[in-house]
Amino acid sequence: MYASRLALALEKRMDVALFGMGGPQMRAAGVDVITDYSEVSVLGITEILSHLPSLIRAMRRLVSAAERRKPPFAILTDFPGFHLRLARKLRRHGVRNIYYICPQFWAWRPWRVRVVRRRFTKALCIFPFEEAFFGGAGVPTEFIGHPLVGAVHATETREEFCRQHSLDPGQPVIAILPGSRSAELAQHMPVIREASQRIQERRPAQFVLAAAAHSNINELRAGWKTGLNVRVVEGQTYNALAAADAAIVSSGTATVEAALLDVPMVVVYRVTPLTALLAKPLVQTSYFSMVNLIAGRRVVPELIQKDFTPARVAEEVLRLLNEPQAREELRSGLAEVRKRLGPPGAVDRAADAIVALLSTVAGNT
Repeated sequence: MYASRLALALEKRMDVALFGMGGPQMRAAGVDVITDYSEVSVLGITEILSHLPSLIRAMRRLVSAAERRKPPFAILTDFPGFHLRLARKLRRHGVRNIYYICPQFWAWRPWRVRVVRRRFTKALCIFPFEEAFFGGAGVPTEFIGHPLVGAVHATETREEFCRQHSLDPGQPVIAILPGSRSAELAQHMPVIREASQRIQERRPAQFVLAAAAHSNINELRAGWKTGLNVRVVEGQTYNALAAADAAIVSSGTATVEAALLDVPMVVVYRVTPLTALLAKPLVQTSYFSMVNLIAGRRVVPELIQKDFTPARVAEEVLRLLNEPQAREELRSGLAEVRKRLGPPGAVDRAADAIVALLSTVAGNT
């Protein structure tokens, strides 16, 4: 999503041919997709092993295309396990690397920032504290703000959304954003289904599961206990959040989207026990959700690993539904987070920074 919007912004500014790794949104933005991101979409440490052949194939395709086309720059978006290695290979072919959406090394494995310094010409940061972190390590850095600011808004009112999906606007609506990867859904959905049942037993509610694009809708509809009022919607995440009284959100970008829409939320996440065991020594932060990391304090409840249980999820959601003071305190924290995300126009600022770098290269050749 972020990279496709940047591609469109670059194409407005100059005559440029773009190629790389991506999916439907990148193709729609005019990018020649050499390898589809679905081939390398993997979550966790142990899970990477089974994906190694496809990761290696994707790397070879991209490097081979760069050898043939000789681009002056590569714009790499997050995904450090893959992109740091790709950056090293591209540098050998004279390609300069730009990091757009920097990896969260301030949260885990902070020593890897030295690799960014060696392999990247510029880092474009979307969080204010990243500028000091990367800049302090000697990486040429620019804070552009968050690309979602100004881009997240509902297209329907709560009443319109409820009418469209046969929901009662007079009863609580709980939005569920369980994640998009199959590994996330496998870890999250059984707990969320049981938590929803517990919520329903204590306070009648309606549940709207906002499915990611290309999700298996039938699979998401399965497994719910009889009597629960559950709707699964696709392509209406922002409308579902805007209509919600509370949300259960998988840790990640979705928490920022919920914050921008001012939705009281409970953040959840779980990986396999072995992945959690291996990752624990590497984590350098007290928080996991982006909302709490941006605020520098606990604004939203986050239930991670062993804390992510049906009982705890139900307890936190019911607290937000039943206690106006708790809801208002959370929303006050979300307002603070929105201020820190910077003004709208992050993608345009990123495009301007990249065009300036390209102009510098052109002027030296």
